[in-house]
Amino acid sequence: MVLEELEKYFHKEEGILRLDETLVCSFTQNMRILLMLDYERPNYQKEDLMEVYAKVSRKFNKILDELKIDDKEEKKEAFLNSIPEMRRNLNTTIEAILQGDPAAISKQQIVLDYPGFEAILYHRVAHQLHILGLPLLARYISEYAHHRTGIDINPGASIGDYFFIDHGTGIVIGETCIIGNHVKIYQGVTLGAKSLAKGRELVGKKRHPTIEDHVTIYANAAILGDTTIGHDSTIGGDVYLTHSIPPHSVVIQSDKDLKILDK
Repeated sequence: MVLEELEKYFHKEEGILRLDETLVCSFTQNMRILLMLDYERPNYQKEDLMEVYAKVSRKFNKILDELKIDDKEEKKEAFLNSIPEMRRNLNTTIEAILQGDPAAISKQQIVLDYPGFEAILYHRVAHQLHILGLPLLARYISEYAHHRTGIDINPGASIGDYFFIDHGTGIVIGETCIIGNHVKIYQGVTLGAKSLAKGRELVGKKRHPTIEDHVTIYANAAILGDTTIGHDSTIGGDVYLTHSIPPHSVVIQSDKDLKILDK
């Protein structure tokens, strides 16, 4: 009786797909190794590169079969051809972190130990899949990164070069967010949408911020809606913004109620 009652609420729609979680996790991990093989295996040989690439290609092919993709070969070719550009972009992030974080000892430490870098790496993969029209797989990989790093970047977000996430825990970047080059954000930052009663009417519409080049956003700031933060601006910690600001701005939270007393 309990099971029959439960089944009344099950979704019966035809064509629901289920990805093999083990396969997708393995593919995701192999993509990280492929993209950063020179750091993951410093003494790698060309044969190692070919082996990892073959694993990525084979597993991606299996995933596309599970998704019942019609233009499988075209999507596979487009994805594999995008891998060098992913690595080029990741090199800019490594450089941004190295130059911007005095605590960074080396590039290898950044690649192997920094959660911000890991989140950006997986976003590069997920975003490409999003562009190719594979939203289920893209979102799976973004949630894999979210689980591992505490950083939530929607696959649809467009992010430029030299992107630097410092610390990172609690960061949220929404689907239609556009981030330029040389942007640095700290832990707890939200680049989100406003909460509206008729949210479904906004599907496919721009509803998250645009962050122009050379912007720094400090911890726990929240920037909501289709706003624009002008280039070369600084957003202070705990700031709450729902409107655009011009280039070369500094936005801070007033400390008029802050009291400092003798201990």
